[in-house]
Amino acid sequence: MAIKDIISLLVLAGIWGGSFIFMRVAAPEFGIYVLVAIRTLLATAVLLPLLMLRGSVKEIKHHWLAIALVGMANTAIPFVLFNYSSLHLEAGVNAILNATAPMFGAIVAWLWLDDRLSKSAVAGLFVGFLGVTVISQQKLGEGAVSFLPILTALLATTGYGIAACMMKKWLQGVKPLVVATGSQAMASVMLAPFALATLPDTMPSANAWVNAVALAVGGTGIAYILYFKLIADIGPAKAITVAYLVPLFGIIWGVLFLQEHLSIQTIVGGLMILFGVALTTGVLKRKRLKVKPA
Repeated sequence: MAIKDIISLLVLAGIWGGSFIFMRVAAPEFGIYVLVAIRTLLATAVLLPLLMLRGSVKEIKHHWLAIALVGMANTAIPFVLFNYSSLHLEAGVNAILNATAPMFGAIVAWLWLDDRLSKSAVAGLFVGFLGVTVISQQKLGEGAVSFLPILTALLATTGYGIAACMMKKWLQGVKPLVVATGSQAMASVMLAPFALATLPDTMPSANAWVNAVALAVGGTGIAYILYFKLIADIGPAKAITVAYLVPLFGIIWGVLFLQEHLSIQTIVGGLMILFGVALTTGVLKRKRLKVKPA
């Protein structure tokens, strides 16, 4: 990869890692649904002008049902679930659990699309979920957190895996920017009734607003643009490696800005998850010894 691509990858990982900080700060004041609605609305406002400049808005109409389902599985439901878990879990822990998305994607693809799971992929799933168990045991051992926030984070990443398979099955050939913009807009419509029914009693603080806007504009709108640019420049296989950097930045930002402290056990569990994801996605492949014929 060129230096500019490496820098873009690091910037994207830094932004997505920061998203868990923004949620942690803004969710208690806005509430779960209102924060997601703000996020999807502002993200749509960032992405839609680009789509209009490219003259691709009409493509949303052609694929509206599939895009709506992707918007529900990839945006509306996961964002709500992560907002809930951010009320109870450190930003660094959520960033680590977020890395399980490729594992769930592999499982859903195996069940739904008949994709083959190699032996290394199965081993990766085992190691990854063992890492989740390590983190869960640590959090439950502290006594202050139930398993529910951990479960909601895992359900959110399952949604990401389902959405990835939806896009592979129904939206092959559709521009990623069309799917991103349409799914954010559709999610805004889906979430509007829930947001209106749960408006906060008092106006959120300026700090909460700053974090909410950063989450929407930076963590969603600008991040999607960077991600699609990376896919175009270096290909999806290399662009997806950002998933390995997001937990690192999530932990760093949590320590720097929220004075979070993650135990050695949580870090070990996180490394196990990343190692499992690397095996599941084929990033780490066993090298086979090639013997030349005499």
